[in-house]
Amino acid sequence: MEEVLGRWSATRASTWRFFDETLAPGAYEARPIALRHPFVFYEGHLAAFGVNTLLKGALGRPGIDASLELLFERGIDPPAEGGAQPEGRWPSRRDVSAYVRRADTAVEEALASETLAGEEFREAVFTVLEHEPMHQETLRYMLHRLPYSEKRAPAASPPLETSGPTRREPVVRVPAGVATLGAGRDEIPFGWDNEFPKSCRSVPAFTIDAAPVTNEQFLDFVEAGGYADPSFWQAGDAEWLSESGVTCPSFWRREGRAWLWAGQFGLVPLPPAWPVWVSHAEASAYARWCKRRLPTEAEFHRAAFGTPEGRERAFPWGDAAPTAAHGNFGGERNDPVPAGSRPEGASAWGVHELVGNGWEWTSTPFAGFGGFAPMASYPRYSADFFDGRHFVLKGASPATPVALVRRTLRNWFQARYPYVYAKFRCVRP
Repeated sequence: MEEVLGRWSATRASTWRFFDETLAPGAYEARPIALRHPFVFYEGHLAAFGVNTLLKGALGRPGIDASLELLFERGIDPPAEGGAQPEGRWPSRRDVSAYVRRADTAVEEALASETLAGEEFREAVFTVLEHEPMHQETLRYMLHRLPYSEKRAPAASPPLETSGPTRREPVVRVPAGVATLGAGRDEIPFGWDNEFPKSCRSVPAFTIDAAPVTNEQFLDFVEAGGYADPSFWQAGDAEWLSESGVTCPSFWRREGRAWLWAGQFGLVPLPPAWPVWVSHAEASAYARWCKRRLPTEAEFHRAAFGTPEGRERAFPWGDAAPTAAHGNFGGERNDPVPAGSRPEGASAWGVHELVGNGWEWTSTPFAGFGGFAPMASYPRYSADFFDGRHFVLKGASPATPVALVRRTLRNWFQARYPYVYAKFRCVRP
């Protein structure tokens, strides 16, 4: 348990630093994304989740404050802007911080005194360990939407990498084969319920972009009037564009004739070599404009983990543990690097950047594999989103911790959600 306790402590410390050092005090109750609760909710939620899942759920112990544990029980993902507004006022930072300290103390004591022998407790522990880094990424999405005056850049940040090749060998052919999705429950130490059970799919041959679509390439679509032509957009997406006034990716800004990138801590001229971050709706429209389509989840797996020899790798680059040489993930950066600039992370077929620099959209609606069963420690985690409106993302973003970089992990968002760090690439049969 010492390793588990160390990992939990480090993650909690990272969250404390976000609220104490990165977020300006005046922004604590800000709600920069209307589909999300304000920041105050997430500070309470991350502590309450440990109490609700570990202490109450797995150990059957009493909580710390029943009213706050109900208030902070669960974040939501409403279908429309404004759906995340609760009634009444949120507690003060002082009150939330006091609750967080008490909750952390109780969870720490439980982790220090228990063992991982019980299956339900073990699952609950790893649920808590992985849940918080996922929400830390959500907090970065929200922070990205704040005015620069309401946040503080870390004292030491790696310099932006903006120069790189903007055009490369366009596509790679991947022959027909089998892709393994998910895992058997005895094959990985922990997985969320939607990662089980193992599912094998036959995948016909296809060609896939060797690197994700870049800002430069997507700019061609924008300047060709792609946002104004409803023939490229799926039913409902054109109405969304009209109602929301969207005319370009949400990370872009226009000043006169110049395009800029709205980075986490400052505006920079639009880097042409960076992958474009867009919603599923925008990625699908671009693919249709190119007379192509987004890959399925099985095609992504085949391109990422398959090999000419017929075996499948743990990661695109092989079985070695993920490092910074393999991709832009791990939380060191807030913005992308040039597409394909981490060649050590390429797959056996020569497809670059399938992990890191942004999650990758697939065309697969989020659903359980055959034999899906909700997890005991968090039964509502996945099943509430099996609604046909959410789509699977694979890979990792710059904000994804290394501990979550695994082949079976599945992310998902609504098709018109524009805030996630998500890139894409196109395929054709």
